[in-house]
Amino acid sequence: MSMLENRTYDELNAGDTASASHVVTERDLILFATVSGDVNPVHLDEEFAAATPFKGRIAHGMLSGALISAAIACELPGPGTIYIGQEMSFLRPVRLGDEIRIELEVLEKLPKNRLKIATQVINQEGKKVVDGVATVMAPTEKVKVPRPQLPAVSY
Repeated sequence: MSMLENRTYDELNAGDTASASHVVTERDLILFATVSGDVNPVHLDEEFAAATPFKGRIAHGMLSGALISAAIACELPGPGTIYIGQEMSFLRPVRLGDEIRIELEVLEKLPKNRLKIATQVINQEGKKVVDGVATVMAPTEKVKVPRPQLPAVSY
């Protein structure tokens, strides 16, 4: 069984890093649209999207934001982290089939167990698609828990 283990505020230092990868699928776009209610046809309708400046369907920008959130929650600092804020700039579109890498780096330790974390999303061509900075409250107690198994979801 896969485990999730956090890094506490006291264990972390500026320069610490972590990353996670994800391949963007049709299922991701359908499920994200279902949960968010964002049914913009640029994400879901190939014919519509082909007539846009993107020349095809693109992933929801906030799907990248959700993957950043997941990397913070599961990788750095990990379980017990509380998200306080996020600044994000969307630099390039993410497309179906893209393999994106979420890169996190602790920039600064702040009072009250808070951290500033650089949040970047890089595509398979090594191009930055999202750039940002998160503010989080890092956990103060060490936790190691089984990674929850999600149920199969059909659409």
